[in-house]
Amino acid sequence: MEVQRNKVCGVDVHKRFLVATILSRDGTKQTQRFRMNPDELSKFRTWVVENGCEQVAVESTGIYWIPVLNAIEGYVDLILANAYKIKNTSRPKTDLTDSEWMAELCLNGMIKPSRIFPRDDRDLRSLTRARERYVNDTTREKNRIHKLLDSCNIRLSSVLSNMFGKVGRYVLEGLLEGKDIDEIIEGIPVKRLMKKADQIREAVKNGLDITKIQLIRGSLELIAALERRVDELEAEIRRRVVHKKENIRILMSVPGIGFISAVTILAEIGDFRDFEKPEKLAAWCGLVPSVYQSADKLITGKITKHGSRHLRWILVEVAQTVARCGSPKLKRFFLRIMERKGFKVAIVALARKILCILHHLLMNQETYEDEVTKKEAMIKLAAPETPLSIEEMIEYMIKAGYEVKKKSGVGE
Repeated sequence: MEVQRNKVCGVDVHKRFLVATILSRDGTKQTQRFRMNPDELSKFRTWVVENGCEQVAVESTGIYWIPVLNAIEGYVDLILANAYKIKNTSRPKTDLTDSEWMAELCLNGMIKPSRIFPRDDRDLRSLTRARERYVNDTTREKNRIHKLLDSCNIRLSSVLSNMFGKVGRYVLEGLLEGKDIDEIIEGIPVKRLMKKADQIREAVKNGLDITKIQLIRGSLELIAALERRVDELEAEIRRRVVHKKENIRILMSVPGIGFISAVTILAEIGDFRDFEKPEKLAAWCGLVPSVYQSADKLITGKITKHGSRHLRWILVEVAQTVARCGSPKLKRFFLRIMERKGFKVAIVALARKILCILHHLLMNQETYEDEVTKKEAMIKLAAPETPLSIEEMIEYMIKAGYEVKKKSGVGE
């Protein structure tokens, strides 16, 4: 619990307005309503400062609390409350009672503050989340094209591993231009795929009508625009993480984590030093099981899913990569869990383990070393490329603590 204060302000914030209540230790209250625009928020700041409020408590409602933070940052301390943890069921729910309840909890130090990232970290997180949205939009447009082709009984995806690679784009453009399939096959840019000519011909027996051509062209243009935007965002992200390059290098030392994954994890975690133990970080991310206990009966359920869904998503993506072709040690951990609990539980468990490993590496500023790497290093030392001479062998044995004696009759 925090130190008790003498005068605070509780805010119930909405999209178009906020209701604020100033509460003093002697029980006096003042309540006002402000609109959510720059002028009104400036008046709110002046009102809070002139009344000598020591702290302002705001519920973390969507993104609506951010303008309030921007308005009073540097003037009055703001505490952000998790709506799930301050829910009040003892009185009718109105804007006035909500603001009074926030002020009462804040006055008595009964709010556990949520983490508020510095502005630079908030901006970086906005960039990584925007990139994620553009990538998801690109995937949706590609799926639409797949559905349009399937509706015409064109099964290119069953022949080509990547419909939107070099060959896939070439075949698709040929179909949109109305070319004959034999003409398209003759001009395939990757000659090693000529051996699939019969399969491609079998997959493309029908043509595209005018409507499908228009829809597919529209989706391709949108995909190109989205990919350009993703490239622009990645360039901006690279520019903003120059000062984090050491932490990024540490994260990328873990097999399965690339640059974008590393940046996204750092952006979503913020200052990793806020968490003393990796278990606290895992709980903050919602990667721990929910627990219910009554009368010595303990029930553990699904993960809580508290915290950032973006962080959980990228960790699960990394875990799936590691499970396929990553660290042998982590892969064995995944297979052991999967044998008992199934694929989904094992992937989430691996994601949590990777997060705990990352916390340890960042806290100690170490790079990841798998047991195979260490074993290979030992083998390399034990079997150097250049053979050792007798004198060098004797010298190594003496340094290792062995006593070397010359046997009579040997070497004479």
